[in-house]
Amino acid sequence: MADVRWLMVLTENEAILDPRDLGALVDLAATAGANGVDGVQVSEHVVLGRDSGAAGEMHNPRDYAAPGNQSPTYPWPSSIVLMSAIAQATSSLRLVAGAIIAPLRHPLLLAKELGTLDLLSEGRLVVLPTVSWSKDEYAALGVPFAERGRILDEQLEVLAKSWGPFPISHDGPRFPFTDVWLEPGAHSSAGPPFWFGGQGMPPHVVRRIARYGSGLNPFGRLTDADMAALATGMREVGRDIAELELVGGIQGAFTGPDDVADVDVALADLPRQLEQGFTTICFKPSMFVRSVDEVPALCRHLVAEGARLTA
Repeated sequence: MADVRWLMVLTENEAILDPRDLGALVDLAATAGANGVDGVQVSEHVVLGRDSGAAGEMHNPRDYAAPGNQSPTYPWPSSIVLMSAIAQATSSLRLVAGAIIAPLRHPLLLAKELGTLDLLSEGRLVVLPTVSWSKDEYAALGVPFAERGRILDEQLEVLAKSWGPFPISHDGPRFPFTDVWLEPGAHSSAGPPFWFGGQGMPPHVVRRIARYGSGLNPFGRLTDADMAALATGMREVGRDIAELELVGGIQGAFTGPDDVADVDVALADLPRQLEQGFTTICFKPSMFVRSVDEVPALCRHLVAEGARLTA
């Protein structure tokens, strides 16, 4: 059985640090890497509107943010800028841009930013392009929400070309261009690996993973039927599901607004995920500790438990 790689969710940890203190987030990433964690994951919003809290804000701020359960005042930093700072503060930590709301950007501009970060980090970048969920965010940026899936599909075509060889051209309905050079490119000619997520395994997600994906990072549990659908989709394009990095996660359980979850209870689900083939496991530190000072011990505990289960 493959070793467990731990991935810290770096954003949404306001219960243990000020989310506007970006230096503290960089320090937290470095702490994770120094204590055996493989990577950090940074999510994003460009803007938020009133629909961000339409379902009521989360009961406990230590829980995961989800569509409609968060305050529009939450200070989401630019994930690419933040990860640039983390790249310089670390030497081996993977940087997972999960998720990048791709339809809010022109794909050539996005490729330029991602390629530059990939070069800066010497190939440590992983990208999870997504369409996200906020109609208000799309409206503010003038992007048609109903077309976001089709926009992403065309963007993925452009991004696949964006690492060379140059010049590159694209003949599409939204982003046509002819003979451009997008230098300096990325760290390698393959560009950064792409993961895909979302809930369940609908056909459009299977198609994107099969064509462009190096990994799968779902939101919530996947069923055996979901995994079978993905395996079929991969075979149809001549690929094997074993090629994918499968990314799971542990989640705390809360009964009150200021609970701290029991990490060992959350870890009880880890053997099931390992049996399904998941080898990279996300965790949000503020679920399980009350202060940043406790994060190093939490990281070491997770690394030790992963090693025990895969020995």
